[in-house]
Amino acid sequence: MSKTPYFTKETVERPWYVVDLEGEVFGRACTRIAALLIGKNRPEYTPGQDCGGFVVVLNADKIKVTGTKLANKHYYNHSGYPGGIRHRTLGERLEKQPEELIRSAVKGMLPHNKIGARLITKLKVYTGTDHPHQAQNPTVLSAEQFAAL
Repeated sequence: MSKTPYFTKETVERPWYVVDLEGEVFGRACTRIAALLIGKNRPEYTPGQDCGGFVVVLNADKIKVTGTKLANKHYYNHSGYPGGIRHRTLGERLEKQPEELIRSAVKGMLPHNKIGARLITKLKVYTGTDHPHQAQNPTVLSAEQFAAL
């Protein structure tokens, strides 16, 4: 009788992926990145375990947004003091901090528990085409491979 293997965080191997977001749609790209981090593209995916790989995102500032979201979508935060609410539009955040925009969108798509907190540390976001992770021999996903996820 053969036994079904059960993968744990110690036994699973973690591939590295490189994704170029130039010309990609913001929300669709973030859902695909979240699926790579969780490991849903792999046959050994186990819901309660960390089975995903590392994702290196390039050209975060060249992402495409559809519709009028650049001017109409607002992000709010509050300092905790009376009258301390602040807001920025999607266009302002994309201009000033595109790395944090991608990171926060992907973080919202991950599980809201300890596994999700561990998964978000495996996301590396850069605005240019250079990254310091060449030593890990990452797999470069083409636009067609990335769209098929």
